[in-house]
Amino acid sequence: MNLTYDSLIKNINERLSPLYLLYGEEQYLIETAVNKIKKKFGELLLGINYIVLDETNADNIISDIEVPAFGYEKKLIIVKNSGLFKKDGRKKAGTPLQEKVTEYIKNNLDIIKESVIIVFMENEVDKNSVFEQIEKNGIICNIEELKQLQLVKKLKQICMLYKVNCDETTLNYLVENCGTNLQNLINEIRKLIEYAGENGKITIEDVNSLAIKQMESVIFELTDNLAIRKIDKALDVLDNLIYQKEPLQKILITLYNHFKKIYLCSIAVDLNKDIVNSLSLRPNQTFLITKYKKQASYFKKEELKKFLKAFIDLDYNSKNGKIDIDVGLRSILCNYCG
Repeated sequence: MNLTYDSLIKNINERLSPLYLLYGEEQYLIETAVNKIKKKFGELLLGINYIVLDETNADNIISDIEVPAFGYEKKLIIVKNSGLFKKDGRKKAGTPLQEKVTEYIKNNLDIIKESVIIVFMENEVDKNSVFEQIEKNGIICNIEELKQLQLVKKLKQICMLYKVNCDETTLNYLVENCGTNLQNLINEIRKLIEYAGENGKITIEDVNSLAIKQMESVIFELTDNLAIRKIDKALDVLDNLIYQKEPLQKILITLYNHFKKIYLCSIAVDLNKDIVNSLSLRPNQTFLITKYKKQASYFKKEELKKFLKAFIDLDYNSKNGKIDIDVGLRSILCNYCG
């Protein structure tokens, strides 16, 4: 059975299922759901009625199911990133372990229901035979990152809990600059809440001063300055990234990917194509469309192509010891504004 996250939480609160598969990008919500399962399950004694497995020892899962939870009615088994849900596209059959686990679930469902609760936690999954058995006999929930509106609502609730004011404009600004990972956003809002204090107010200026902005957001800022030929400010942004110990190779790759998306956005606009699909944006990244369209209007396509070629050449030449990446990046930026 496939459930939404809200339905999953309701299911956990009502009655635990013998099998869960929780997967997706939002690891904070996955951890939250697992913690609710643990709380509902009751007392946990590691090695007795509580077992944690991963890819290195996932082959122990059947023996762990069959060993009694001495002194306890059931056993909770957490299996993290097990490799059981990976499909080799070159092979029709699964791995020996996948086939073994599939057959075990299929033929021993009564034992599983009577003696264990098994929770699989995965970053991503393929719909293989193990997946199908859990779908048929347990609960599956794909927990993706929340959309901007949902994130803002959750952050607003946290602010209200601590009696701190923060309007939706500021919260949207926080999401747009710090990314859509819920755990990171919670860390940032807690820092801002502590700074504002009870009955205080979080402002955009506070976000700019205290929040750690995601590199992609900083690259938008660098590109904005570059577009209006403010090379000093563009280089200040670059210096700040280096000061924050961002690897130069990562900065180069991020710049290349950013300008590639601006180029693809420019083409999509001209051809009246869907920008979300053209840029491969996730559902919670649709707020970036306006930013990409705005920056695409700053540059001619030939200029964007020159940037992409310059970044590729810098990557090649730096790896061959012909130029330092730092010097090369500054040269590319200054040449455009020169």
